[in-house]
Amino acid sequence: MNIEDFRDYCLAKPATTEEMPFDQDTLVFKVKGKMFALCSLSEYGKGIALKCDPEQAILLREQYPQVLPGYHMNKQHWNTVLPEAGLPLDILKSLIDDSYTLVVAKLPKSQKPV
Repeated sequence: MNIEDFRDYCLAKPATTEEMPFDQDTLVFKVKGKMFALCSLSEYGKGIALKCDPEQAILLREQYPQVLPGYHMNKQHWNTVLPEAGLPLDILKSLIDDSYTLVVAKLPKSQKPV
């Protein structure tokens, strides 16, 4: 998945916004103000950060060499996924979906997207 497809996939999710709160290179995707994905514009191939259930994170890292502990993130709750390293597209989309769903689940009922 290239960066344009990643961006389009994230932005297609309800109530998603994109921001650059850290610098002019780090693109962050949020749902209702809470991060669910981020990547570097200049070094996209080095990984995208996605939120993950802690137990699932360990299993994914064991199963796929393209899934690593979250770089500069809480390694218990975030994975870095190498989007151009041969991970099947359906798996990558599933990881993005899971990240989004985890964040939405923590939102107050009044803020959850339809």
